[in-house]
Amino acid sequence: MTILTRLDQWKQSGVLSPEQHAVLADLSQGKPFSVFLELNILLFAGILVFIAGLGLTVTTFSQQLGDVLLLSILTAALAASLYYTFSRAPAWSRAEIPPPSLVFDYVLYFGCLLWSLELSYIETQFHLLSGQWDLYLLSTAAFFFSLAYRFDNRFVLSLALSALAGWFGLTISRWPSHQDESYRYYAILYSLLISIAGANLARHNLKPHFLGAYLNLAANVLFCALVSGTFNRDGSLPWLLGLILACGASLAWGLKNREFPFVAYAALYGYIGISAVLVRGMTGDTVIFGYFTVTGTAMLITIVAIARRFGRQP
Repeated sequence: MTILTRLDQWKQSGVLSPEQHAVLADLSQGKPFSVFLELNILLFAGILVFIAGLGLTVTTFSQQLGDVLLLSILTAALAASLYYTFSRAPAWSRAEIPPPSLVFDYVLYFGCLLWSLELSYIETQFHLLSGQWDLYLLSTAAFFFSLAYRFDNRFVLSLALSALAGWFGLTISRWPSHQDESYRYYAILYSLLISIAGANLARHNLKPHFLGAYLNLAANVLFCALVSGTFNRDGSLPWLLGLILACGASLAWGLKNREFPFVAYAALYGYIGISAVLVRGMTGDTVIFGYFTVTGTAMLITIVAIARRFGRQP
């Protein structure tokens, strides 16, 4: 029995979806396949590593090279990046538009990281705003939001949302007491705000394909806040109830809209939070180890089964 025959049998029995069958059949025949996504991830990661190395170089040799030279180099690189993106960008549209070239998104991403690096260097060296980093973060978030919507770039949108989260965090950190509780409430408020903002923008047909980025980040921030509350020995019940409600909502959304990540969020974060509460009542390393072995294996099997079911359904 050949590999293709076996693949055809698995397709007919429902083990493989038509898309999976087509990919595996091409691989079995030695046909080329796309690694575009993998290369994209590596290139974006490479840019991030390069900026980190550039930041280390700037920090190390700032005294030898001087502020004027370093700022001139950073400003010239930033100006070149922005000039390239604005001069080659297609006309703005509310709908999704493809990038004009293969390098366009990388240059834009590189420029955004350069902006962050230069602002950090300016404040560190000259203290223009007397250490008020929240103002830098807020202005950076606004700038990145405008670039993300102008050039239709989800990576820049994620940078904008991260900068906005940092601004929230620094603002809350100035509260005088109950830091842990404040940060959890801040996280919940932040997740609700960006969810509502993303939904409203999508409802008005303003880059509706960005909604997934808003909801995925909001879900992770919300779940992290709720799960952290379940680790408290005192007062964990409200956080556990909130986590269960959030898991139910995430599961319903994922099943209704065929979004597997939200199903996985409900399963994984729910498992962590419930386990944190249950383990506190257990005694003995053997019992705890047995619990995580059995329940962890069951959770893994369940997620794999759900993922395969999502993959088979059109």
